[in-house]
Amino acid sequence: MVNEAARNLSVEKSIVFIYFNDLPKAMDFYENVMGFNLEIDQGWCKIYRTSASGYVGLVDGSRGFHKASETKPIILCFRVADVESWHSHIVDKGIDIHHPIKNSEELKIRAFLFNDPEGHTIEIQSAL
Repeated sequence: MVNEAARNLSVEKSIVFIYFNDLPKAMDFYENVMGFNLEIDQGWCKIYRTSASGYVGLVDGSRGFHKASETKPIILCFRVADVESWHSHIVDKGIDIHHPIKNSEELKIRAFLFNDPEGHTIEIQSAL
């Protein structure tokens, strides 16, 4: 059922902001391992395009709304067409995989997980 009040509302893009102690190291990872392009450089916040309408914002944890913390209670999930190619790419970059490629019949996905340089979990998945 569509909420009548929200019928004319739309979202053009989405940005997930994550916080880092070492912003240059995070930038290197998201540019050179993940292959994302820097779209907006706000100095202490770097916004990268992840898909046609999705973005991830890397924030200097000493400057942002939140602070970088040891606890990383998020998973950045990227839906891709070819999990195996992504897996090979990540392994070739020397990144440790902490959850190997597996199918989840319950979730109807094929996925693997690894961490960025400060411990944020990244999931690469495709639909089964």
